[in-house]
Amino acid sequence: MSIKLIRYSPWLVHFNTGACNGCDIEVLAALTPHFDPERFGVRLAPSVRHGDILVVTGAITKKAAVRLKRLYDQMPNPKFVVAIGACACDGGVFKGAYSILRGAKEVIPVDAYVPGCPPRPEAILYGIVKLFQKIELLAKAKSK
Repeated sequence: MSIKLIRYSPWLVHFNTGACNGCDIEVLAALTPHFDPERFGVRLAPSVRHGDILVVTGAITKKAAVRLKRLYDQMPNPKFVVAIGACACDGGVFKGAYSILRGAKEVIPVDAYVPGCPPRPEAILYGIVKLFQKIELLAKAKSK
């Protein structure tokens, strides 16, 4: 699939690394008809092998890092990652703990960040739309 096609019908894969569920509830709220993510073409993927965008929530523990990397490797190319919440961005309130990494960026490449504890559904959709703009720029750069 080309980068340009992902812009029009992105499928999300949501992975919780063991969070408090605050960000998970907000991600699920952002996918409800109230916020209408399908106006952007956003849908949840039925399988990780169909996903285009990996949405990561929660503090990345050393055990979860192995699973996160495996999940990322199973996704088809091109693939993008969005870190949602303070824990996925940089460790959040658990930063400095012996078993917590400093964000998803230490395990996989992250393309967009949505900070907050937890971020609002509007902010999550805004972050995904900003990722679409980045994808659009990548598509234009590759077509030249």
